[in-house]
Amino acid sequence: MKKIIIGAFMLGAITGATAVKAQKVNSLSAKEKKEGWQLLFDGKTTNGWHTYLQDAASPAWKVADGALKFDVDAKKNGAPGGDLVTNGEYENYELSIDWKISEGGNSGVIFSVHEDPEFKATYLTGPEMQVLDDDKHPDGKINKHNAGDLYDLVKSSQKAVKPVGQWNTAKIVKKDGHLSLWLNGIKTVETTMGTPEWDALVANSKFKDWKGFGKYAKGHIALQDHGNKVWYRNIKLKAL
Repeated sequence: MKKIIIGAFMLGAITGATAVKAQKVNSLSAKEKKEGWQLLFDGKTTNGWHTYLQDAASPAWKVADGALKFDVDAKKNGAPGGDLVTNGEYENYELSIDWKISEGGNSGVIFSVHEDPEFKATYLTGPEMQVLDDDKHPDGKINKHNAGDLYDLVKSSQKAVKPVGQWNTAKIVKKDGHLSLWLNGIKTVETTMGTPEWDALVANSKFKDWKGFGKYAKGHIALQDHGNKVWYRNIKLKAL
């Protein structure tokens, strides 16, 4: 009888764990809904997104197998590319996003993007959480350019990226300028925008002469077209 009870308990535990893991991608649990999370990507369309400085999402961004995919082949065949940005702007929030990069690939999640024709690209105003194949892309050998880094500003506290082809879960938490980045459950970066420390980071980076960089508390979230295949899904945001 004891063995039967233990067996039933273990089966129940496995079933429960499977149920947790089986939460449908691009969906919100009852708990998440109660906590105020919102989906930024419905898993089927590019609704809620547009290409930077354009009215709609460019054709090189496609939805495939429940993910936003940058289609390199489509771009090579003439489809316009460009960074994809949220229609909405956000200031204080927690963002969760899954990403998968191709071999030798490069992309990024850029935030606090100020969309204005004065700035021709998202990265001219928005800091970036790096998305990269650290092993095969040249940036993998450059300090502060690895996956999980605050690109060219702060190096990750430890390596947290999964092998190429596997899904990673990134988190960006931004509240009153305080910023923390997480990759696969590990906090990789912590700093505060708009402080003397932040100014020193920028002054010692490639962005030192970019007048609009990191200056906007509220802005769009962008997925970078760096010319490589990349996939994003489970894009969720909770206002703080």
